[in-house]
Formats: sequence, structure tokens, C-alpha cells
Amino acid sequence: MNTPLSSIVWVIIGSVVGSLGAVGLKAGAQKLELNFRSVLTNWMLVAGLSLYLLSTVFFLLGLAKGELSVLYPMVSVGYICTLVWSKVFFGEVITMSKIRGIVLILIGVGLLGISAHR
Repeated sequence: MNTPLSSIVWVIIGSVVGSLGAVGLKAGAQKLELNFRSVLTNWMLVAGLSLYLLSTVFFLLGLAKGELSVLYPMVSVGYICTLVWSKVFFGEVITMSKIRGIVLILIGVGLLGISAHR
């Protein structure tokens, strides 16, 4: 079974949407009180959970016609997005070690993408 480009795209979209879900969860967690009502009325938390659910739909669309061994490592694209979002939304520091890690992730994802079309 070959993995079509459309499957790779669906999984990468799912990864980006899931990383935005993580932003919502963190923002919501910062305002969370430990009671049921607080969870239900915390719109950032609800948005984060909703984005995670939406990302699952995109993953399913990708996985339906592609190879799991090729597609699942593509989820790591979400790590790259999460690094950027953490800087943009929370002012976290991007260190050289983090950048090196991102470069290695990109190399690995690129190699998997190439192997999917051989």
C-alpha cells in the first residue's frame, strides 16, 4: 500500500489543528478552578478540547488510505507548531536546542514523505 499525498496532507492538518488545541488547553488550564462549572464555562478549555476532536477527524481521513508507519510520525509536525504557538501566545523562549530538535524532526518527516512515494 502506498500512502497518497492527500493522506499526508490530512494528517499534517490534523497535527496543526491539534497543536492549536494544546494552546486552548493551556490557556484554559491557567484559568481553571477545580469545580465542574468552571470546566464547562471555560471557553478556552472547551475550544482546546474541540480542536483536539476536530484534529482526530483529520487524522482519520488521512489514516483511511495511508500507511500508519508513514503517517503517524507526521504527527510530529504538531511539535513544531506547538513551539511556535508557545512563543506567540505565551512568550516562551525558543532556544537553539529547540531549533536543532525542530530541524531533526523536519528531516525525519521529509524522509518519511519521500519514502511514501517510492
